Amino acid sequence: MKCEVNKTILLFFLWLPAFCICASASEWQEYEIYVPPVGERSERPDIYENTVVWQQYIEADGDHDIYGADISDIQSPSAFVVDAILNDQNEPAIYGDTVVWQEYVDGYWNIYGVDLMDPGNVFEIAVYANDEMMPDIWSNLVVWQEYVDGDWDIFCLDISDPGNEDFFVTPFFEDQTQPAIYENTVIWQDGLAGDFDIYGTDITDPLNLEHFLVSGFDYDQQDAAVYGTSVIWDDNFFGDSDIFVADVFEPQRPIEFAITAESSAQINPDINGHIVVWQDDRYGDWDIFGYNLTTGKEFLITDIAYDQTHPAIWGKTVVWQDNRYGDWSIFAAVLDGPEFAECAALVDGDINQDCVVDFEDFALMASNWLASNIIE
Repeated sequence: MKCEVNKTILLFFLWLPAFCICASASEWQEYEIYVPPVGERSERPDIYENTVVWQQYIEADGDHDIYGADISDIQSPSAFVVDAILNDQNEPAIYGDTVVWQEYVDGYWNIYGVDLMDPGNVFEIAVYANDEMMPDIWSNLVVWQEYVDGDWDIFCLDISDPGNEDFFVTPFFEDQTQPAIYENTVIWQDGLAGDFDIYGTDITDPLNLEHFLVSGFDYDQQDAAVYGTSVIWDDNFFGDSDIFVADVFEPQRPIEFAITAESSAQINPDINGHIVVWQDDRYGDWDIFGYNLTTGKEFLITDIAYDQTHPAIWGKTVVWQDNRYGDWSIFAAVLDGPEFAECAALVDGDINQDCVVDFEDFALMASNWLASNIIE
């Protein structure tokens, strides 16, 4: 049964972040991670620490491959090929040195992976005579959606031992799709109630799974991501897609509110730590925005002309696909200052608002002091 909406309560939670109207764009330095040859496209990036991966359309072959880049020196990224056989490889995800993706083989989408420390040794994760798609990975655990007996279900495999077998996460009717994983928590969008809702479960004990509802309001809740106890998704409850978050510390009593409910579309969210990112068309084309769950403040990451879409974040680094040059390229920005602040309230002497009183604050104070009372 669908949960009934108490609009008074929902609008109260919506009001909470209303103090955090986004200010003008910060002066982020943006970095070109990979600009493809003319006619090729770099799309759907993911990031773990200093490694970015994406799907690369190769015009000469007419298919997609998986590419990556080492951004340890983000001003001079080093691109490399992850997998480039003559099939379509899409939707890469990365954790540590392991990259997973979906690959079209003999009429079906299957799930493959590779250890970047042994790049020539591609291994099978889920290769059956049906479709397996949309993989995600955390540590040694890989999840995906699989078409079984007429609908989509969520499966999981521990890839640390080749002898392990995958298992059902959602052996239900209707479609369960778009899985995401953090440690032992798996979430997905679920069509059990006639529209998409967000559900989750703890897979610590695969034989005794207890599924819980994260958000089940009317209309669609979809494209979820998870980090820690925070689950985010885009939600069209207000008539367009907005970004919501729920704290699932107590899985049976999730607390949710809207991060942003602009009268435009906000979609494709991602989360790492206390920072949420998404693509947003409030200014007429797609831009990348962020939200700090600790400070409760929204901020603009990039509003360069043309479209910036499909952001992903790890630590302070945000990556996205960008068509400012005509074809899709991969760009990045490194967050800093008050936007990335990890304290809810500033401390005395924290002039640059980064939650630390250090030499940078002293330098700013000295600069301001030296400039005081100067008559130009």
